Amino acid sequence: MPLLDESKQKEFFAYIEEHEELYKKRLGEAVAIPSISSELDEHLGDINKMMDWTNAHIQRLGGKAEFIPNPASTEDRPLPPILLGEFLSATDPKKKKTLCVYGHLDVQPADISDGWDTDPFVLTEKDGKLFGRGSTDDKGPALSWLWVIEAFQALNIELPVNLKLMYEGMEEFGSDGLFEVIQQEAQESKFLSDVDFFCISDNYWLGKTKPCLTYGLRGLAYFELSLKGCQQDLHSGVFGGMVHEAMTDLIKLMSTLVNSDGTILVDGVYDSVKDVTAEEEAMYEPIDFDIESFKEEAKVITSTSTTARSGSGGDDDEKAKPEVLLRSTKKDLLMNRWRNPTLSLHGVEGAFSGVGAKTVIPAHVKGKFSLRLVPDQDPKEIEKCVRAHLEREFASLQSPNEMTLEMTHGAPAWFSNPKHPNFEAAAAAIQKVFGMEPDYTREGGSIPVTNAMEEATGGMNVCLLPIGACDDMAHSQNEKYNVVNMIKGIQVLGLYILELGNIPGPKPSDCRCAPSLSAEELMIPGAFVKGFKCKCEM
Repeated sequence: MPLLDESKQKEFFAYIEEHEELYKKRLGEAVAIPSISSELDEHLGDINKMMDWTNAHIQRLGGKAEFIPNPASTEDRPLPPILLGEFLSATDPKKKKTLCVYGHLDVQPADISDGWDTDPFVLTEKDGKLFGRGSTDDKGPALSWLWVIEAFQALNIELPVNLKLMYEGMEEFGSDGLFEVIQQEAQESKFLSDVDFFCISDNYWLGKTKPCLTYGLRGLAYFELSLKGCQQDLHSGVFGGMVHEAMTDLIKLMSTLVNSDGTILVDGVYDSVKDVTAEEEAMYEPIDFDIESFKEEAKVITSTSTTARSGSGGDDDEKAKPEVLLRSTKKDLLMNRWRNPTLSLHGVEGAFSGVGAKTVIPAHVKGKFSLRLVPDQDPKEIEKCVRAHLEREFASLQSPNEMTLEMTHGAPAWFSNPKHPNFEAAAAAIQKVFGMEPDYTREGGSIPVTNAMEEATGGMNVCLLPIGACDDMAHSQNEKYNVVNMIKGIQVLGLYILELGNIPGPKPSDCRCAPSLSAEELMIPGAFVKGFKCKCEM
């Protein structure tokens, strides 16, 4: 039985639409606080101010709030706390299921001199778009849960589940302290111990008009490859041709990692990548993704292959230019972005990169590269493969220079079950608000908190429910949040909460069942789901 009849649902939708100006005003207040986590010396106070602003709204709405001191904070490097909020269902809260939502209140640096059309910390509306740093990443979506609570209270709609909120202020600079707090709060009788579902709105639609749900993220293995030659930089006119140059070794080694077509050349990297199943392949067919629109939005154009000399004329100048995308079909392109591992070269530290010319032989250079990992790839095993490959290639150079390799960050991929009741509730909400089924997508990037939450709570499901559009330009100049996404996003989050209240059965967090499945069966996503595919159903 639905928890909201059609007339009450229309009333809820109307309330959200009628309060559009209020939501803009509040988002403007939040955007005006420059909570830049990568510049703590200057902006720690602003992050704390943003936390206090949010805490005030939680308490205004009758919620319970608590600041958890950041366990990574030191006297020399103080860090902002983690804010925990809670709204309990009015009747039998201990018997109700519990949803925990995560969001971050810090932002990337921004200055109008970077190329913004308007002041990044003054929310500016133009053509139905709200421009401002943090508008879509992540203040707009993260604060929307509070406006849902406010609407429910105004319309006398009872919360069918308990709602918990976890806000941090260091996401854009490594989430220092958050993972320790998640482990701490997942202990018996603590904040996360009774959570049955998680939801995060910190990613984006694949396109501009069709909503989606995200069930997979790639992991990451980030490396720094160092080559040391001489004790100091040398003049190429004096020493060129006389010494083994560190830069030459580095470029040679990095060129052995990946082909220009994207194929990873490191033995063993592909060994644990699963084959594509027919069921997985079919999931790509209905996805709304236009390659030409993607190229335009990403500013990807056909290569011109120009050189610094005039053309010689003739047929060679008329040859077709190569296509810059690595795959030509929607399915193959999205698989490369989502479910295939990739290796990217990022840069070289220690080399000359300024304007003009400098004829220097650098003494010490450091190459940066990373692999995006897919399910079943272990960052530690990938490190072994990369190390063995580079040691073998370096030995073949017969160079007297010194090579060292460090994996500075490693995180596994996250992969969920899009048929889990948590996802089904989100999909039902999207259907009612947008009148369409969502696309089911994966992402090429990483959101480490997904794995942290699931692992700490024994497998409670995480659903990624994006609100922003693909062209919101998070982290870039002119970041924006569409007004229509803001309004419909609040509506979706409200109906999602109500749909969760319709899910039958016991609280998954109460489940103590052990899966009676083989190791192979357990590898299948959704084969065992606490509280749903276990003895608790009986």
